[in-house]
Amino acid sequence: MTPTPGDSVKPSVLFVCVHNAGRSQMAYGFLTHLAGDRVEVRSAGSAPAESINPAAVEAMREVGIDLTAQAPKILAPDAVQASDVVITMGCGDACPYFPGVEYRDWVLDDPAGLGVEAVRPIRDQIRKLVEDLVAELLPARG
Repeated sequence: MTPTPGDSVKPSVLFVCVHNAGRSQMAYGFLTHLAGDRVEVRSAGSAPAESINPAAVEAMREVGIDLTAQAPKILAPDAVQASDVVITMGCGDACPYFPGVEYRDWVLDDPAGLGVEAVRPIRDQIRKLVEDLVAELLPARG
């Protein structure tokens, strides 16, 4: 979805991974940080973990983004349907399909069970993908 100049409708993005404990939470943190309230941001998991990956929390803390208030959430069909763009990260076919919703798959290593040293490159890859997404969803107005 690319808003047109003067478009007052806020784009909506849903990040989905299996456990909603690492990749999708980091993407949520970056998009919320970079776009503020200009984009509606959600994250969910097809089989949510009990808590967010501590290495992901630490890796994000290193770049000034606090994920400690977040918790893994179950993927609900209404969250998918209410989104303009759904970005999956390794959840395969677990995401329900709705016409009119744009789906993208970001191929990223799963940080589950990894230490912060191994999570940093994944975090940095997610940051670049989110920066590109922000540039697409919120083009600079000249």
